[in-house]
Amino acid sequence: MKRSFKSMFSFFSESWAELKKVRWPNRKELTNYTLIVLGTIVVVAVYFWVIDIGISAVIEAII
Repeated sequence: MKRSFKSMFSFFSESWAELKKVRWPNRKELTNYTLIVLGTIVVVAVYFWVIDIGISAVIEAII
């Protein structure tokens, strides 16, 4: 039991030390990254929407 608390404390202290090494993005970078992600989501959604309409048209033509 004593060993598990020691290893748990060690894990959290090492995790905190690693988080201190992280370079966090500033507001401008975060905004740019967010816009890139949202833009990518829109492009992929439109792509699948067009594919879905095309497949639906082919299935309707067969039926």
